[in-house]
Amino acid sequence: MRIGGPRLKGWMPIAGWTVCGPLFCVLVALGYNVVTFAAFPMEIQIRAVFAAIVVPLGLAAPFFLYFSLKLRELASANRQLGLLAATDGLTNCLNRTAFTALVEARLEALVPQGDHVHGALLIIDADNFKQVNDRFGHHNGDIALTLIARAIRSSVRAGDNVGRLGGEEFGVFLPVVDRYGAETVAERLRRAVEKLAFVADGHRHQLSVSVGGVVFDRRTGFEDLFKLADERLYAAKNEGRNTVRLIGCTNSGAGFAILDA
Repeated sequence: MRIGGPRLKGWMPIAGWTVCGPLFCVLVALGYNVVTFAAFPMEIQIRAVFAAIVVPLGLAAPFFLYFSLKLRELASANRQLGLLAATDGLTNCLNRTAFTALVEARLEALVPQGDHVHGALLIIDADNFKQVNDRFGHHNGDIALTLIARAIRSSVRAGDNVGRLGGEEFGVFLPVVDRYGAETVAERLRRAVEKLAFVADGHRHQLSVSVGGVVFDRRTGFEDLFKLADERLYAAKNEGRNTVRLIGCTNSGAGFAILDA
C-alpha cells in the first residue's frame, strides 16, 4: 500500500526545481569563471571556483524554493477554481455542464469488450418535491436535496459519475455495466433515498425518487442516451413514482433500436 503517494508526488517538482535550478546556476558560473580566470594565478582561480559554487547556491536555492512554492500554490488555487466551476454548490455533485462534458468524454474513451461498449445512464428525479418546498420552505427543501444527493453518491460504484442536472433532477453515468448491474445500482439508490430520515419543523416526510435509465452496448452520445433515459423517467412517474424503469437499446447504424422496455 502506498502511503502519502499524492502528497509526495506534489512535492517532487518543488524538490526538483530547488535542486536542479541552483545546480544549473553553479555550472554556468563555474564555466564562466574557469574561462575568465584561466590566465590568473592558481589562488585566484580557486577563489573564483569557490565563489562560483557558494554564491549561486546561497542565492539561487532560496529563490527557486520560493518560486516553486508559489507555483504550487497557484496550481492548487487553479484546481480549486476548476472544482468550484464544475461542482454544484448545494449538493457537491457535478453541475449539468461538467457532468455532460465528462459523460461525453467517457463515452468516447470507453474500451470495447469484444464487439460491445457497455454502459448505462440513469436520470433520477425527486418525487413530489414541490410539496416539500411548499410545506416546509426552500431552506428545508435544500436540506432534503443534500440528503438525496448524499444517498445517491453513497449508492453508486467507484468510478461512476453523479451530477445535478437541475432542480431536483440528478444524473448517474455507469460505465462498463450490463442491464443487471444498472438495475442493481438503480434499485440500491432508490431504496437508499426511501430510507432517509427527513424531518422538518418536527414533521417526518417520506422522500422518494423515480429513476429512468438506458443501457447501451454500442458507442453513442450523451444527448441520445439522455432522451431515452428521460422517457423512461416519465414512465416511472406515470406508473406511480418511487420506482425504476430501464430500457435496453443498441445502435443499429441508422439510429437506436429498442431491445426491451
